[in-house]
Amino acid sequence: MDLEATIMSMKSRVKDESGQALVEAALVLPVILLVVFGVVMAGRLSHTKVAVQAAAREASRALATAPSEQQGLTEARDRGQAVAEGYGLSGERLTLEVRSNGFERGGAATAEVTYRVPLGDLPLLKMVDISVSSKHSERIDLYRSREVVAR
Repeated sequence: MDLEATIMSMKSRVKDESGQALVEAALVLPVILLVVFGVVMAGRLSHTKVAVQAAAREASRALATAPSEQQGLTEARDRGQAVAEGYGLSGERLTLEVRSNGFERGGAATAEVTYRVPLGDLPLLKMVDISVSSKHSERIDLYRSREVVAR
């Protein structure tokens, strides 16, 4: 083989683009996967935020409309828990605090709900939990009757 044939052979190898798509895919695929996992994480967090807000709103509303403080606190916890479970949230990761602030007419019934969102099934986030919380207050009606009504 002469020198000219060797040079032509080397030039054809340099111009050959086989394998270039594989290299590009290897460079782009991790970025695409990070974007996909980020979208999944954002979806979980936004779903949880809506659920936590609904649970806090329902719990404070149950307390504000209850005929007595004790009945209201019990009903608020039950309704907040039920709403959270209705959205698919796990009870052991949920924290629900309800305060009646004296249960006076014109006062505020407040509920604060916190949920730890598990992200361990996503890559690179094995031991990460993100807390999502919401606080909601309802005014106890000034003209609401305090008679105990059988429910």
